[in-house]
Amino acid sequence: MEYRILGRTGLNVSTIALGCEGFMHKSTAEVKSDFDFAIANGINFMDIYSSNPDLRANIGVALEGRREHFIIQGHLCTTWENDQYLRTRDLHKTLESFELQLRQLRTDYLDIGMIHYVDAEADFHEVFDGEIIRIACRLRDEGRIRYIGMSSHNPVVARMAVETGLIDVMMFSINPAYDLQPPSDDVEALWADDSYARSLQNIDPERERLYELCERTGVGIDVMKVYGGGDLLSEENSPFGRAMTPVQAIEYALSRPGVASVMIGCKSKEEIQTALDWCGASAVERDYTPVLAGLEKFSWTGHCMYCGHCAPCSASIDIASVNKFYNLTVAQGEIPETVREHYKALSHHASECIACGTCETRCPFGVRIVESMENAAKRFGY
Repeated sequence: MEYRILGRTGLNVSTIALGCEGFMHKSTAEVKSDFDFAIANGINFMDIYSSNPDLRANIGVALEGRREHFIIQGHLCTTWENDQYLRTRDLHKTLESFELQLRQLRTDYLDIGMIHYVDAEADFHEVFDGEIIRIACRLRDEGRIRYIGMSSHNPVVARMAVETGLIDVMMFSINPAYDLQPPSDDVEALWADDSYARSLQNIDPERERLYELCERTGVGIDVMKVYGGGDLLSEENSPFGRAMTPVQAIEYALSRPGVASVMIGCKSKEEIQTALDWCGASAVERDYTPVLAGLEKFSWTGHCMYCGHCAPCSASIDIASVNKFYNLTVAQGEIPETVREHYKALSHHASECIACGTCETRCPFGVRIVESMENAAKRFGY
């Protein structure tokens, strides 16, 4: 298992983590068995948005005696009414469900208290100009949640939340299909066939801006919808007309700036293992470029995807990292101190480029790498 630090929280999380919705309608013993398998394979991180009482209670049993070794991302603003989950902004219901969640999970704190599902700007203002964010801050100050997070599908609203400085973790939907889409507060549009009927070019700038902002400010990203609801794993259902493997989809998400972990919605040990296969996969197996390169309707031409095909560099430059750090400075309009130090720590720098152009012959997206190295050398000074 690979572990990454979840932004400024300092939490060391497994890159493969559990989205727990798939464990609903299972017995206590079955859920415990699934968690035993996950933990034995190095998974130490989970997200539970559902307020289903049986699910929460079963997870509580599964983690009993090992809670301190597991990182729980639980959600605020979800409740259980009429035998179904509901999102709420009602203060009483939010606090009541939170207290119940702790009891059901057999713990006295959440590592991350995730403000649930904020996609519309009006909802953002209700949450951040009202009592919900104050409740979250109070619970954090009391130690009942350690860090504050927010889940969203809208990059504009997610960025607004990050810019408040109050959010430590962002749960966001990331995959190559969604990354093409412009911001919207209609989450259904991410799945709609009509959204992919026209030609789409490159990652939407608002999405890239969000990932880079999180990287710069230390807001850790954990990913939902990495398989696009399963569509990306099917040649018939994928908008690309090509199927990704689970390993390729996970690799794509984990190569975005700011991303620490991917929440996999698993219903069985077999599905957990399919995600865990990323850990031991070869570079060829992780390579997602065969799915994305050369498409007629969808193109990433000229855009660095941090895929690493440019390597090895004749001058031993880590080209993908240089491009990533340079892009972070462009987005910021200056060189943030953390980015400057990360760039400085590289073994070789952009100024060492000998302009041989070999890397450009290998790039599946036609990036003008020599020019990008020149730009980076000018920006950083070496």
